[in-house]
Amino acid sequence: MSNLYDYRVKTIRGDDCALSAFEGKVCLIVNVASACGLTPQYDGLQRLYSEYRDQGFEILAFPCNQFGAQEPGSESEIATYCETNFGVEFPMFCKVEVNGEAREPLFAWLTGVEVGPEGAGDVAWNFTKFLVGRDGGLIARFDPPTEPCAASVKERIGSALG
Repeated sequence: MSNLYDYRVKTIRGDDCALSAFEGKVCLIVNVASACGLTPQYDGLQRLYSEYRDQGFEILAFPCNQFGAQEPGSESEIATYCETNFGVEFPMFCKVEVNGEAREPLFAWLTGVEVGPEGAGDVAWNFTKFLVGRDGGLIARFDPPTEPCAASVKERIGSALG
């Protein structure tokens, strides 16, 4: 598979979701965790979403428990936590593995594409960000410490939105 729209995932509520539902939008895909030092980035993600969603921007959040067991809760607990503490309105999906043999196929594709500024390879930690253009192709990858509202991220989003 070579495009975001080729994948199917489960929403955090357990519903099947074809990512072709996001066709024509610019998407920021993020592996997230609720008990991580970077968890406050949920606030920046929501601010980014509020700023750009009316221009065709989506954030797709995938909880992951592979890094320091920092996402131990159930999908229901994760959804409640994010909505209550950060007012999250962007789409969230079922907990996935982003590295290793049980890696979610979407993340196998994302980590296999060579783009900047971070490059290809395994996800290093929670809150790695992958930017996908309107055509469904991966156009940028940002490392976990990069804040969602950093100038480098916003510039790439703005450029992708046209």
